[in-house]
Amino acid sequence: MEKTLASRLGGAARLARTRLNLTQADVAERIGIASEVYGRLERGHMLPSIQTFRRLCVVLSISADEALGLKPSQEVKWAAEPPSEYGESGELRRLLRRAKQLDRSAIRLLSVLAAQFRPKGG
Repeated sequence: MEKTLASRLGGAARLARTRLNLTQADVAERIGIASEVYGRLERGHMLPSIQTFRRLCVVLSISADEALGLKPSQEVKWAAEPPSEYGESGELRRLLRRAKQLDRSAIRLLSVLAAQFRPKGG
């Protein structure tokens, strides 16, 4: 029974994640777990804690019932829309994740480099 539940939850999470055009790393970061752990969850190899399950539902904008396969998809009233900062492209989210790992001097260098790509006259 537990394996079936884990597979059902993983499939629902994958479907919701792709519908939102998010990567596994994006979701993992937002719910506060490692990307590798999220990947195992999505493949149905594990079940999350209750706290992680709730954060997963909020981030993916799905109801707990939908995630558990108890009833068809419907609008989630208690889950707020993701903040506008999450509307960024996948490339920008990956760049931001990498930039957060850099030291201060590397950030300065990245900033100088990025300034060179600014449109002219703007």
